[in-house]
Amino acid sequence: MLKIKITLVAVMVGLSLSGYSQPENTNSKTSSTATEASSPTAADAKAFLKKAQNDIAKIQLPAAHAQWSYATNINVDTAAVSAYLGEQLSTKVAQLAKDAAQFNNVEVDADTRRKLDLLRNGLTMPPPSNPEKSERLAKIGSDLDGMYGAGEYCRDENTCFSLVEMSSQMATSRDYDLLLEFWEGWREVAVPMKPLYEEQVALANEGAKELGFANVSELWRGKYDMPADDFPQELDRLWGQVEPFYEALHCHVRAKLGEHYGTDKVPQDKPIPAHLLGNMWAQTWGNVYDLVKPEREMVVPDVTGALKSQGYDEIKMVKQAESFFSSLGFEELPETFWERSQFQKPEGRDVQCHASAWNLDDKDDLRIKMCIQITGEEFNVIHHELGHNYYQRAYKDQPLLYRGSANDGFHEAIGDTVALSITPKYLKQIGLIDTIPDESNDIGMLMQVALDKIAFIPFGLMVDQWRWKVLSGEVTPENYNQVWWELREKYQGVMAPVSRAAEAFDPGAKYHVPANVPYTRYFLAHILQFQFHKALCDIAGDEGPLNRCSIYGREEAGKALNEMLEMGMSEPWQNALEKITGSPEMDASTIQAYFAPLKEWLDDQNQGRQCGW
Repeated sequence: MLKIKITLVAVMVGLSLSGYSQPENTNSKTSSTATEASSPTAADAKAFLKKAQNDIAKIQLPAAHAQWSYATNINVDTAAVSAYLGEQLSTKVAQLAKDAAQFNNVEVDADTRRKLDLLRNGLTMPPPSNPEKSERLAKIGSDLDGMYGAGEYCRDENTCFSLVEMSSQMATSRDYDLLLEFWEGWREVAVPMKPLYEEQVALANEGAKELGFANVSELWRGKYDMPADDFPQELDRLWGQVEPFYEALHCHVRAKLGEHYGTDKVPQDKPIPAHLLGNMWAQTWGNVYDLVKPEREMVVPDVTGALKSQGYDEIKMVKQAESFFSSLGFEELPETFWERSQFQKPEGRDVQCHASAWNLDDKDDLRIKMCIQITGEEFNVIHHELGHNYYQRAYKDQPLLYRGSANDGFHEAIGDTVALSITPKYLKQIGLIDTIPDESNDIGMLMQVALDKIAFIPFGLMVDQWRWKVLSGEVTPENYNQVWWELREKYQGVMAPVSRAAEAFDPGAKYHVPANVPYTRYFLAHILQFQFHKALCDIAGDEGPLNRCSIYGREEAGKALNEMLEMGMSEPWQNALEKITGSPEMDASTIQAYFAPLKEWLDDQNQGRQCGW
């Protein structure tokens, strides 16, 4: 499961907008009739940015506290306060983004331009300045969110299934017909979303034009410190580095699914039917591990058993994760972290258990929110979430608009990079296991990682490839579904198990589409984490296989990591990447190095098979 992080910058730009009126002009020199008499100047831009950051700071702290209160105590009162303050914050950010556009053609220094662009790019679906259209855009966003949240599939009047219930069945059942029923059933929920989504795109494009963008697609693609039209090509370059390994994994998985379900249901020369991969969206394949794993027995450390036998509770698990960062030279977490975090599901109240990392005051009020289970998986998740916290603290002294990750893929990548160091070597160092299994056992572990991380990469790429085409108008509503499946077949080698009607809206069955959450961040994170891991292992002087490396105890690696984290968003991400890897280019070739033993095994297994689609 993908874990999310919450920082105040994320709160600032991520809340759905609820109504937008004409922005107040925050620059005294350009207000009233003075606007006609003089054009904005570089000095005006600096004054605007100073006031804008102060205005955001005033409201984001109470908004963050309200959001935390709601997440850790869900009731009508906390919901009302959180919604109200969230609306105030998002409306303020919308105003400021619009106001920033007045400086689009003003010659300013690089630092001022970067801050203006970050503010202008902060909106995901920018509202038009027309109040009626703005309110309509907000209403559509709320309606789409509600339709997804309330969605269920009903077999008949008395038998209905939630997404959670169906996802559980998709993960464990091997009943072909049941999997198909639930796959089709969940996509019925999305059909009524299509006309609303079409209207939403048109309204948001109006708002984007007012900000100086051609459309929302250009706004989204323009957030990555390179020309908007170049960015998709950069992603395809990275995909090209991963594709040979993905095709080998795909070939093996398809062959094993064909053995289980029959090649009449899983043809060996076509894409894999999307309902058979253990996940509602076929985005991760870890749930079919039992069908595709190596046949010989693998020795896998029983981390869950070790945690329980050694008396680990929730706090001890978090303390151990903290000690990982302390071993790298990072300062210990503040006492308030231990007083204010949610580690367990409290009795007698509803809470959000989804793991997340918070910095409420943009300084030292670090917290995690989890309902920790004593398992090896949760042990990994805790290390991941603390990775976010240490990143948040590292950039706390940057100006407000620079308090975030170098690009939106970096934050998730840092958490996952840390988790990659939870190797048998690390587990032995901290006393959770007595012996390290020999390298012949790595195939099983690498297969599990690949089924989740590598299988996800083309899905992580194609979601926004589709969305960018839609938001730019290149793909029109009558072709929404057709192009969605063309991209899924092109990148994933996955196909709809049954023919899809033209009026279907299968993209809407994935939460991030109706919720308008950009998805490229997850693709980038899955590339960057392996690049970061290799760089840190090189700095630590580890000469063994990359998949066996842990940077635990290596302060030189921690120093290099912290130097990058401290930069926040203050410079282009290429500079942050070069700081830690020595190169400003993202490089997916480290994935080949990490999974080299598995790739060799897959190539052997695939002898005589017809690969590709």
